[in-house]
Amino acid sequence: MENNMSLDYLFKPKSIALIGAAHSEEKLGGVILRNLLKFRGRVYPVNPNYTELMGLKTYSSVQDIPESVDLTIIMRPASEVPEILKGLQDKTICVIIASSGFAEIGQNELQDEVKKIGKEIGARILGPNCMGLYNPYQRLDTFFLPYERLKRPKKGNVAVVSQSGAILSCLLGAVREANTGISKAIGYGNAIDIDESDLYEYLAEDKDTDVVISYVESLGDGRKFIEKAKRLSEKKPLIILKAGKGLSGQAAAFSHTGRLAGKYEVFHSILKQFGIKETMDFDELIDATKALSYQRPSKGNRVCIITNGGGSGVLAADECMRQGLEVAKLPDDKAEKLRRVFPYFYGINNPIDLTAQVRDEDYITALNELRDDYDGFVIIALPNVMGITEELADMINRAKGDINKPIVFHIPANGVARRLVSLLEKMKMPVYPSPERAVKGLKAILK
Repeated sequence: MENNMSLDYLFKPKSIALIGAAHSEEKLGGVILRNLLKFRGRVYPVNPNYTELMGLKTYSSVQDIPESVDLTIIMRPASEVPEILKGLQDKTICVIIASSGFAEIGQNELQDEVKKIGKEIGARILGPNCMGLYNPYQRLDTFFLPYERLKRPKKGNVAVVSQSGAILSCLLGAVREANTGISKAIGYGNAIDIDESDLYEYLAEDKDTDVVISYVESLGDGRKFIEKAKRLSEKKPLIILKAGKGLSGQAAAFSHTGRLAGKYEVFHSILKQFGIKETMDFDELIDATKALSYQRPSKGNRVCIITNGGGSGVLAADECMRQGLEVAKLPDDKAEKLRRVFPYFYGINNPIDLTAQVRDEDYITALNELRDDYDGFVIIALPNVMGITEELADMINRAKGDINKPIVFHIPANGVARRLVSLLEKMKMPVYPSPERAVKGLKAILK
């Protein structure tokens, strides 16, 4: 079965069996069952000790379920998993093994046995030792974390792929805080079958996904990884955060998932060679995600900074230099025109300093005048002066179609600015809490 077709049963199942379903959220099987109650398809809890759980008819074994199911979730001790898998012959297409206790703790033989049985029964397996997946478009949530402990992000266009369940939960929290939405979220764990490469291949064709972010600790098949990552990144932005950069990190990655991390320097140079985006840390990944979720990638590296605070403009210019972006001098004719329009004390350079006497419309004047001369704009609006109001959002919204270049903002979200930030982000204008982070966001958009 083709990868995309088989993984449809993982991401868009019509029927699900949960082996290890429990009666309360004190057990992980109960948390998963509670989360599955929102799913629009058929859910079959499996537990021989109950006839009903959370209002659903419950089955003693998968064999008692009156149909073959698209997806089976296993939340039982690792030692039971081989026998459970054997019982799934001809009963399921995809399996999520959420249970831990495999190669990550040295139980390699047990993991190899599970892998072998999976092949024999012809099922695709996600895991083991994995968090599972979240697909808000299908109201599908197989996580073993209750909603109260991990509030899910809204529906959106970003797919999150993570080897680590803990990092996946942190990424989802950060994406939600960044006012960005999710199309799919997958924690794939030890990856005995479905790995990051399979997921890249699937997401390249997924109509709900415009951006893919991926946390990687180690690779099973480096050649396959590069092939699928390159193909995905040619269709839509793929941003990778690699852990295990140093020796101690590589050892930790191995003990976490039981997969060898490999030399980071080799990984880094190969990504660079094939033009695949990589971020150096968690915050940079989230900032890039927000920018790419809101605005389309664009070409070029000439940046104009428009600020009402000179120091903030200098910080942004410094970060542009670090990021390989050019803070190019204003064209002489445009600079002259702006000097005639603006008060004499405005700084007409790059950065343009509109000073504490700024008015909302001054940003629009500068943007309209320079829109053809730069590839992207950083707007810094420090809101503790009277001239910055909520009207700036409306003005930007009216002007952005004519400007048609990436624009990012730095606005400290203190009391008076919270609504301005909210209005801009509703208009798909990313706002950042520091000049440096705004520049990094713009760098992610500019190819």
